[in-house]
Amino acid sequence: MDLPADLPLYSLTGMGKVGRRPKQVSCSQSQATLLSIFSQEYQKHIKRTHAKHHTLEAIESYYQRYLNGVVKNGAAPVLLELANEVHMEKVLPFPLLAFMDNIKECVCYYDLVTEWQIRVQPEKVTKSSKSVINSMLRDPSQIPDGVLANQVYQCIVNDCCYGPLVDCIKHAIGHEHEVLLRDLLLEKNLSFLDEDQLRAKGYDKTPDFILQVPVAVEGHIIHWIESKASFGDECSHHAYLHDQFWSYWNRFGPGLVIYWYGFIQELDCNRERGILLKACFPTDIVTLCHSVA
Repeated sequence: MDLPADLPLYSLTGMGKVGRRPKQVSCSQSQATLLSIFSQEYQKHIKRTHAKHHTLEAIESYYQRYLNGVVKNGAAPVLLELANEVHMEKVLPFPLLAFMDNIKECVCYYDLVTEWQIRVQPEKVTKSSKSVINSMLRDPSQIPDGVLANQVYQCIVNDCCYGPLVDCIKHAIGHEHEVLLRDLLLEKNLSFLDEDQLRAKGYDKTPDFILQVPVAVEGHIIHWIESKASFGDECSHHAYLHDQFWSYWNRFGPGLVIYWYGFIQELDCNRERGILLKACFPTDIVTLCHSVA
């Protein structure tokens, strides 16, 4: 497993299948790297168990329990406690905003939206009405019912891996690493175009940076660099290959992907085809003048 050069090696022996607790993790690993791995495993686990919480029977049960709970005490964290209880038997805590999808279904099927003054009937649920509900889940202040708004808010702020708050944090971390990469490119006096400049030129799918003059890294020509503020596991990397990296290769030639929180070493198997993986900014960049940058 490749990790950033400034981070100690760590063991993830026995990680095994999605949703299983690691059997052994050393105490010398980076917290940021482990959090990235945890977040990815968490999301895979939720996708696998999503369907059983969206049966009509489950939805009706959640809905009735929610109503009974708020009638007894509207200030109590009814949704939060219900979400945790529903997933108590799992190693990973239940994703609270994912649970809110169940409440969203309750909204559609049981007319809970009358509480929100939307008045949606089951047979009239449209993409537009679902968009309104999704917007309310992202911003509970839009929910007219104060009790329900507070319930949704409690779920959002207590969810460590899902929801709008987490999305904002991930976006900020991603931007921070893009800025770091830009600074390193400038420090090495490498000329480049960033994503915004490329889109202004009409490109719809672009890497973070295109090098205006290609360089060589470990004997491989590099035309572009993509920053990923995450751990490169098999699932996410194959998705990136399909959705992004091969498109970049097809348009711009061979390139470099930096997984700032490390990656599974076996995934770095496309070097000869034109996609190089690194866990940090390379120190052995060779320019056209054959000098190390």
